[in-house]
Amino acid sequence: RGSQAMSDRIFGALVSLVALGFISSATNVQTSFLSDPLGPKVFPIMIGVVALVCATAIMLKPDEDPVWPPPKVFLSLFICGVVLFAYAHALKPFGFLAPTAVCTAILSYQIHPKIKTAILTGLGLSIGLFLLFRYGLGLSLFAFPRNFNVTAG
Repeated sequence: RGSQAMSDRIFGALVSLVALGFISSATNVQTSFLSDPLGPKVFPIMIGVVALVCATAIMLKPDEDPVWPPPKVFLSLFICGVVLFAYAHALKPFGFLAPTAVCTAILSYQIHPKIKTAILTGLGLSIGLFLLFRYGLGLSLFAFPRNFNVTAG
């Protein structure tokens, strides 16, 4: 069991450090003269102690090391995170349809790398979700940017 369980031990050590920092910062909570008998410090300290006990248990009785996925999977997860972050920031200025179509197409491509399928999935989900959210659930979504005029003339 020598080289096994290293990831659990590292995780347990990191959680222990965070728990100790949490307990330390909880001791600095200011108390007012109108506080409950236990004071405001007790609950955060209890949370820190529970986290410390759990981290110690993980370090003392770790599971076997997991089989990590190849680096390509981590790259795909990173791309998905960036796309979702950009999507959240693109909704307000660009409306619902275009950002949702682009986001879902990229995410679909990450799952199943076929360009035509990804584009059709993006368009279908964008329109379908807009109809569901706008008319089925009554949310006030904007399909296009607010200053975009869809009428001719």
